[in-house]
Amino acid sequence: MTQVHQGSTAISQSSGSGGGTATKDTHGSVVDESDRGPFSWADLSRVDEALTMSTRETGLHFTLYIGDLGGDTRSTAEELHARSDADTTDDVLVAISPGQKVLEIVTGSAAARRLPDRACALAVLTMTARLGKGDLTGAIVAGLRQLSDAAGRPPRGHTAQPAAFGH
Repeated sequence: MTQVHQGSTAISQSSGSGGGTATKDTHGSVVDESDRGPFSWADLSRVDEALTMSTRETGLHFTLYIGDLGGDTRSTAEELHARSDADTTDDVLVAISPGQKVLEIVTGSAAARRLPDRACALAVLTMTARLGKGDLTGAIVAGLRQLSDAAGRPPRGHTAQPAAFGH
């Protein structure tokens, strides 16, 4: 089932159970909060580079969450997006719940003007194809690249400031 929302795209393949790992963009770094996460050090490096380059190239603030999104995945993703920065207008959250087989993309209002629903939906399709093959890292890197390409360069005078993930 595909759901498209103003300024964001959500896709739900099916429901399931399972936990996960939170990975977030905080000043270009990736944090693996689990004892045995889904990433090797090489994978973490690739994801970190993709997040850093996406933010640097577009001026948008990309945040990545990997873990359980609860019963209302859309609502949880929107809450995570709201907590990612004091001003979320330029923020893009990519939330993946591998155990639930759910992927949500939430954009702030300014980010949505540069990443319309169609661009987000195409990134979701790219990511789900890789996720279906068990390639979580490849899905993230390809999705961020596609979102960055769609968003393009930041407007003149706009500088990329990586967002810190707040609690």
